Amino acid sequence: MTGELYACLYTQEFPAQALLRLRPELKEQPCVVMEGDAPLEQVCSLNTKALLLGMAHGMTRVEVDTFPGSVALARSQKEEAATRAILLECAGAFSPRVEQKSEVGAFACGIDIAGTRSLFGMPEMLARKLVERVRDVGIRACVSVSSNLHAALCLARGLPRGATVKVIPHGEEAAALAELPIWVLGLSAEQVETFTAWGVHTLGMLAALPEKDLVARMGQEGRQLWQLARGERAHLFQPVEPPRTLAERMELDSPVELLDSLLFVVGAMLVQLIVRANMRMVALAAVTITLTLDSGATHARTVRPALPTNNKQLWIRLLHLDLEAHPPPSAVLGVALDAESGETSKVQLGLFSPQLPEASRLDVTLARIRAIVGEENVGCAMLLDSHAPEAFRLESFRLDAFRVTEGEEMRTVSTEVRAAARQLRPAENISIALEAQRPVRFTFCGQTFHVDRAYGPWLAGGDWWQPTLWGHEQWDIVARAGDNSLLCCCLVRDRMHGAWQMAALYD
Repeated sequence: MTGELYACLYTQEFPAQALLRLRPELKEQPCVVMEGDAPLEQVCSLNTKALLLGMAHGMTRVEVDTFPGSVALARSQKEEAATRAILLECAGAFSPRVEQKSEVGAFACGIDIAGTRSLFGMPEMLARKLVERVRDVGIRACVSVSSNLHAALCLARGLPRGATVKVIPHGEEAAALAELPIWVLGLSAEQVETFTAWGVHTLGMLAALPEKDLVARMGQEGRQLWQLARGERAHLFQPVEPPRTLAERMELDSPVELLDSLLFVVGAMLVQLIVRANMRMVALAAVTITLTLDSGATHARTVRPALPTNNKQLWIRLLHLDLEAHPPPSAVLGVALDAESGETSKVQLGLFSPQLPEASRLDVTLARIRAIVGEENVGCAMLLDSHAPEAFRLESFRLDAFRVTEGEEMRTVSTEVRAAARQLRPAENISIALEAQRPVRFTFCGQTFHVDRAYGPWLAGGDWWQPTLWGHEQWDIVARAGDNSLLCCCLVRDRMHGAWQMAALYD
């Protein structure tokens, strides 16, 4: 009994599946993928409906146009690379040892699943789980399992359409491969011609040839093919590191100018991001959308809600409001979504705790306010480490900053009466009379006030090392008008320019 056990994930017609994964509206139509420069482009991949219609690889554009209702798509290397990374990520969820074995027109990877029975059950159960996970991201694939990686790969190539899982028991590799056609070995044109002349059409017929005679005629390549046909060729496993990023890429078939049409594309991409995030048991904390424009430039925007979420409608609404406020300057040719993951947030309230507002409503409300007053004017005011007036900055609003920590006691409300200051923004310029450098009379709102009591001055200044050098003196004033009405206020003099201003009024 050997300790080696491998699963092979194999995807046929990979260029077509990579394009149709984010185009669900085309899955029920016959679709082909064209490769090459017009007018010499040819079909390099197609879906099942196109195959049943009679379309085949190598057809030209003129031949494709003779089939009614067919859809021709241009091959996208970027979308294939993104889909390849997603499939490697799905395989990496079952084992950290994954080797990429992709070939022309198909995706394949080997997975070392030795010792995973306690986690995922029998090999057949693991294979079915892997097929389901790949189907969730929009790809149809098959999985074969064997103690020999080459045998698993050959079996996956030869499985008929519609078959998904096949397990070869240990020691039965040659019997399981015997009926497969010889092309599953990935032969060269010269080797195919040689075996055809010999009348060898299956792996069983190749395995039945005498080894020494085959080596004498074909050299070591013949011996390697003979070992492959018997499922005995050794393999040095070369694992790769599966990617761990949440990203989606899509190249549009034609330039898009309408925001609604663009959001229809983004919606399909968000569905895939949310599916992959759910597989990892995480939520989307931020999404960066990068638009490739027909002018050659890019337009990037980042949306970050108050709490991580996998609510598709919320993300669509937030991206809609953000792009509506910051539209791309020209038509869009490509879309890329890059997401940051975060923990799913659930708040456990006490029996008598007040109901918190829904985070989704807060995010949408903030997005609408940003669209009206500007993104830089919405957030939480955070004080700076400075005595300068108006020394604060705006930070993004985060809901967790306002949560009550566990064990925090309720503060006792003070009944002491205190004065409240109503700060004037902006401060109002006033005319003032001084005696011995102290204010004695000033005019405010068309009235003249005589100072009864003046407290100050309190001097402050800072930033002498920067061009924003500032300095002022502050006075707290109790004054009366001509009708004996009382006014308590705060006067400030700008020491840089000598101007007096009414800064605040005390209740």
